[in-house]
Amino acid sequence: MAYNGLKKAAVTLSPSVRTLPSGVPAAPLLNLAARAPADPHAHGHGAPGPRTDVPPRWVGGISQTSSGLASKSYITLSPTTPLSARFIHTTPAVKEMPEVPDFGHYRANDNDSNRALSYFMVGALGLVSASAAKSTVTEFLKTMSASADVLALAKVEIDLNTIPEGKNVVIKWRGKPVFIRHRTQSEIDEAREVKWQSLRDPESDDMRVKKPEWLIMLGVCTHLGCVPIGESGDFGGWFCPCHGSHYDISGRARKGPAPLNLEIPQYEFNEAEGKVIIG
Repeated sequence: MAYNGLKKAAVTLSPSVRTLPSGVPAAPLLNLAARAPADPHAHGHGAPGPRTDVPPRWVGGISQTSSGLASKSYITLSPTTPLSARFIHTTPAVKEMPEVPDFGHYRANDNDSNRALSYFMVGALGLVSASAAKSTVTEFLKTMSASADVLALAKVEIDLNTIPEGKNVVIKWRGKPVFIRHRTQSEIDEAREVKWQSLRDPESDDMRVKKPEWLIMLGVCTHLGCVPIGESGDFGGWFCPCHGSHYDISGRARKGPAPLNLEIPQYEFNEAEGKVIIG
């Protein structure tokens, strides 16, 4: 691309505005002594006054360069209102002790004349409460105890003079049958001759009676609670027809499913009256 002989040349132009040696632009027609009219909205931020040729703070200076006149300007703005500094307190706050209220106006009087009466009332109330609790527990336990008719049957007294030798008597004690056997001498000898050590429930005849002629035991089979029949069975004692258990003349289990001998209840003899007391 051709430029037709054109050349580029740098042109330096002189400044179009004349300045004073201090760097302030010269204004011949400006009255520097004139005062500005009073501003009704002013708040006293500065008193009005005439202009001076003192360079303002925003003038940074003028320098001559190869390309012309250049000026630097620095603007520093001051705050229009006073600075208000707010500081943060780093001191820990001290928690004050709570103030205890005064309950003096609630008291009937300031002396301790009613303290003894208060203690007496509290003690009396505690005593009454303890007595009521004791009565309640006692009455509750009484309801769980045996009734009068049951206590009347707790012991049974039997006249042995009415039972002949070689006979059985069945009585009822606490809802269970009791066998009383007046044994003969031959039955006593037979019961003692048995080798009781080899029995299913080993017991000698002397361990089961207090008097050899009187055999007293519960008439309840030890297998399933049936009532055996007297003077029957393979051993001349008692036989349970329900499951085939056999007992000898001492009430010991000898044959069948019965695991134990017939139970011996608690009893005592009354020698003076010839009676036995069961229970």
